Amino acid sequence: MTTTGSPDDGGKHKEIGVGRSGGSSRVEEPLADVPPAKEMRPPRLGPPEDVEALTSEAAKVLRLNDMGGWTKAAPELYPHQWSWDSAFIAIGLAHLDIRRAARELEMLFAHQWRTGKVPHIVFNQDAPPKSYFPGPEHWACAAASPDAPPAPPYTSCLSQPPVHAIAVLRIWEAASSGSEGEISFARAFLSGIYPGLLSWHRYLLTYRDPEGSGLVTIYHPWGSGTDNSPRWDKPLEALEVGDVGPYPRYDLRHVGSPSQRPTNADYERYLWLMNLIKRAHHCDEPNIYESHPFLVKDVLTSAILVAANEALLEIASLLEAPEEELDLVRDWVDRGRRALEGCWDLELGLSLDYDLRADRPLRVRTVAGFAPLIAGGLSKERLGALLETLDSPAFLGHRGLRWPLPPSTSTDDSRFHPRSYWRGPTWPVFNWLLWWSLVRAGEHERAERLRQTALDQLAVRGFGEYFDPFTGQLLGSANQSWTAAVALDWLVHDPAQENRMAS
Repeated sequence: MTTTGSPDDGGKHKEIGVGRSGGSSRVEEPLADVPPAKEMRPPRLGPPEDVEALTSEAAKVLRLNDMGGWTKAAPELYPHQWSWDSAFIAIGLAHLDIRRAARELEMLFAHQWRTGKVPHIVFNQDAPPKSYFPGPEHWACAAASPDAPPAPPYTSCLSQPPVHAIAVLRIWEAASSGSEGEISFARAFLSGIYPGLLSWHRYLLTYRDPEGSGLVTIYHPWGSGTDNSPRWDKPLEALEVGDVGPYPRYDLRHVGSPSQRPTNADYERYLWLMNLIKRAHHCDEPNIYESHPFLVKDVLTSAILVAANEALLEIASLLEAPEEELDLVRDWVDRGRRALEGCWDLELGLSLDYDLRADRPLRVRTVAGFAPLIAGGLSKERLGALLETLDSPAFLGHRGLRWPLPPSTSTDDSRFHPRSYWRGPTWPVFNWLLWWSLVRAGEHERAERLRQTALDQLAVRGFGEYFDPFTGQLLGSANQSWTAAVALDWLVHDPAQENRMAS
């Protein structure tokens, strides 16, 4: 087994300051002429010593990034606590230390807003001042909104997909096979975090869905977790962006090539939207909904919320919560699934986001389109259509893939780029979501193939943030916490037990 310690060619970039003249074209690189994937795949992760070595390496990454009670997303590129990163990290930590896994989420929820929102970043006060932009001094949400928690530490004004209830339930499942002390601790943890989870989900289904549609609205691409996905190109292009002034691109110092990160034109739009949310709208949700130029119903976030509500329902049942709360969460699950059915595009075989300002669906083929699979509860017909799309040359069936893992944007889409963040690379964390969803759908053989292939990739390339789907090259940040965390969850998974539970 070999792992890589740095992304791409290991190049570092000087701090780059850019303004409106700072270059706006997307860097496009020619695709490599690669042989069919079947000629390139490595052998399966095999002997027990290989499994033990990969487990040890994954645990080492989480120790490297451990900040005492929370985990930074990556050693340099992401020095703060990110919301959905921490949820995945807790899933991995549950296999190492139940109490530390619980603490990861408790630390995050300690900074929950009065509205119930879980912020997408809790800023590390000890991070170097020029390590990440926009940092706490640019968000300063405690000054912008009375609903924000006291600072320091500061939080952002956005949120990310709500994986947290899924993580809480995974912690409980890991603890339930342990000692009586672990079980007792985990039950107390469930009881303590349940009110925050319920408030968080209520926020998403009220403030972020005042129409009662069952779909979550995002105000900014960063709120989707898939920042520069071509899903957002049309609504971003429609913006009238004012002067955002000069700004640094610290992120470019930690990748081998600028092509791996969003362009300057992307960043100007991101910063413009951020300024509007904070300064013009004062992070006030009704105000944002009334006049903000970027309002999109996000099918991936909505689907994760449906799955998280199922997890919340199980947590509530374990805690013997009031029947009215159980009924409320059941209604949230049903409403979300019905809403996602209305987002289905028969021609593409995928679900589509909806641009509220332009009043139209966003016809882009990305992994977000598999949202109904993540939400679960599918008819045989819908499941079959999604699996057909997944197996097609647009995703897993492309013969040039280094490993048969889904590119984040379809290879058939004109906006596909194999090295640019969410515009083409494969993401281990999404592979985990897809694997977990296939298990829940009863597609155990497919799920197991995906799990084994994903582990093969990590055993060869290391715990990268994302990977070139054709060459398999590690891109973005090395030693990414959530990648190591999902690897740990995969490594302890027992397919035979999963089959028994399903039957």
